[in-house]
Amino acid sequence: MRAKPVPRWTEIVAHLIPLAVLPSGLWRLALAFGLPIGALAYGATPQIGPGTQLYIGCLSLLSESVALLSFGLVRPWGEVFWRWLPLVGGRAVPRWFATTVAGTGAAALVGLWTFAFVNYFDGNNGISFTGPFWHAVFLACYLPVTLWAPLLVALTVAYHRRRGQKRTSSARASVTA
Repeated sequence: MRAKPVPRWTEIVAHLIPLAVLPSGLWRLALAFGLPIGALAYGATPQIGPGTQLYIGCLSLLSESVALLSFGLVRPWGEVFWRWLPLVGGRAVPRWFATTVAGTGAAALVGLWTFAFVNYFDGNNGISFTGPFWHAVFLACYLPVTLWAPLLVALTVAYHRRRGQKRTSSARASVTA
C-alpha cells in the first residue's frame, strides 16, 4: 500500500537518472571496443585487451543498473519488500533504510565525480583527444552523469516526505494535550 501518490515530477526525475548515466557508458563501450572516438592515452590510441573490455562492459552495465534502482523511490517495490525475500518479504521498507541507502549513494556519487573531474581537469592524467570535436563529444557524454547525484538527492527527499510518519488520532491527541 502506497503512503501517498507519487508526484509526476518524481516520475520524470526517476526516468532522467538512467538517461543521464547512459551516454558515459556508451562512450566507455565505444572506447573499449575500438571505435574511433578520438581518445588518446599518453599520446597514442589506447590498446585495450579482452580483460579490460570485459571490465569496462561490466562497469557500464553496473552503472546503468544502479541508476535504474532510483525507480525504487517512485515504485511500490521501493515501499514493500518483495515477498520472496527471506525474513523481510512482504514487509514495508523502512523509510530510514531507503533514504539512508539513497543518500549514501548520492554522497558517494558526489565524491566519485568530484574526484574524477578534478583528476581529469588537472591535466596530468595522460588523456587527450585528436581534436576539439572529440573532446566536446567526451564532455557531452560525461557531463550529464554529474546530474545523477543532485537528481538522486531530490528523489530521496521527495521519498522521505511522501513516506513521512502518519499521525494517528491518539498521537495528535497526545501532542495537543
